[in-house]
Amino acid sequence: QVQLVESGGGLVQAGGSLRLSCAASGSVSSIYVMGWYRQAPGKQRELVARITNGGVTNYADSVRGRFTISRDNAKITVYLQMNSLKPEDTAVYYCTAVCVGPDYWGQGLQVTVSS
Repeated sequence: QVQLVESGGGLVQAGGSLRLSCAASGSVSSIYVMGWYRQAPGKQRELVARITNGGVTNYADSVRGRFTISRDNAKITVYLQMNSLKPEDTAVYYCTAVCVGPDYWGQGLQVTVSS
């Protein structure tokens, strides 16, 4: 099994920045992609960004150029640097680990961007 511990959510004004962190432990050798999804009230969960073990990244169109995902393979931690935040970025953000076997999800972090 893989355990994911998230940190870094909170309240920020529009135009501000936040950095989310997600540390993995357990059967980390089975992980080949880590990423972040988000779910706003009344909406479906959507991909924000993901990064492979080799460092290949993918971003949602809505965040490309504002958010940056990175990964510390030594610490088995993935980061999401969020800049130029907008009220529409308000959501619960979930860390995910795509594994050989089942995928794993973090508990979720509330990110609220005020206008």
